[in-house]
Amino acid sequence: MPSDLSYLVYLALALVAIAALVTWRVVARRRARPEVPLPTRPAEPALPAPPAVPAPKGPQAIPAPAPAPAPAPRPEPDVLKQELKRGLAKTRSGFIARLGGVLAKKQIDAQLVDQLEEVLFTADIGARTSSKLLDAGRSSLSRNELGDASAVWAVIRRQSETILAAAQAGAGPLDIGRARPFVVLVIGVNGTGKTTTIGKLAAHWMRQGKRVLIAAGDTFRAAATEQLQVWGQRVSAEVVTGKEAADPSSVIFDAVRRAQAEGHDVVIADTAGRLHTKVDLMQELQKVRRVIKKAVPEAPHETFLVLDATNGQNAIAQAALFKQAMDITGIVLTKLDGTAKGGVILGICDELKLPVRFIGIGEKVEDLREFDPREFVEALYDDAESAA
Repeated sequence: MPSDLSYLVYLALALVAIAALVTWRVVARRRARPEVPLPTRPAEPALPAPPAVPAPKGPQAIPAPAPAPAPAPRPEPDVLKQELKRGLAKTRSGFIARLGGVLAKKQIDAQLVDQLEEVLFTADIGARTSSKLLDAGRSSLSRNELGDASAVWAVIRRQSETILAAAQAGAGPLDIGRARPFVVLVIGVNGTGKTTTIGKLAAHWMRQGKRVLIAAGDTFRAAATEQLQVWGQRVSAEVVTGKEAADPSSVIFDAVRRAQAEGHDVVIADTAGRLHTKVDLMQELQKVRRVIKKAVPEAPHETFLVLDATNGQNAIAQAALFKQAMDITGIVLTKLDGTAKGGVILGICDELKLPVRFIGIGEKVEDLREFDPREFVEALYDDAESAA
């Protein structure tokens, strides 16, 4: 038994010695092999540091908003005259051309006088005004002079200017500097160009250095308020608005009070524009006037009625109804460039004794211009005799 045990012990020691020898040789070989370095990625170049910004000293100011672009310079008088003449081109091609056709005859006899009368009575200037022009011709010209087309043209031109100037003289010049704020109430039916007129009026007075505030008093029509806000942004004028269907009088009253507090020069107040035949509209307009007077007893200083020239004699009828309910101080006649019925301006001034303050002869902001009777007559009848 002992010999067998000794044999096993020696065998185990031998196996341990062999394992240790193998391990030593493996380690020795690894140490003798040269170490190959692993490839490394090249280092990325460092980004340059941003330049240091020095800290501002003291409180930092908030940059002011960009100033509104300066208005374009006014055209020269000759350019203005030509623009007015172009704006009246359709009227010139209407009853003025028809008058020229009658007066071009070599001899003006009783039959041609009847034709002249027919042209005037169908020219949307009204029967009363047509009779006045004819009577002026008969009383101013002798029988022989009636056969002179130049003499007849001269009488028509002179009488037209007399009618227009008489209405202007009765009202006096438009002086927006006589009060501050100067309150202008703008009335008229929908579709006459009332909202556009208000925007152009604001631009007109702002070109004169006035600070203008617009009151969106047509609260029954949401589109009217939106259009005025667009115009306000376009011409850099402030707009006071109210909630839809709010009391128009309160909106305009708030606008006048704000103008007093903030130092605005002019307040232009829009009003509802439903049909002029509606009694409630007229009552609403009268209420607006009463409420404005609570803020400024002398206001409104002007009440402009906007009329569409394309309506012809219907515009005269509209003006007559508005005049019954409101103290109208001036007419704004729009869309003269789009109609042959521009002669209606003679009927408005003659029958209603209302001055025309502004006329619209185009789409541009500058195409709303102050009315001058002499310039208008010159542009209307210029070259009429030769053209005939």
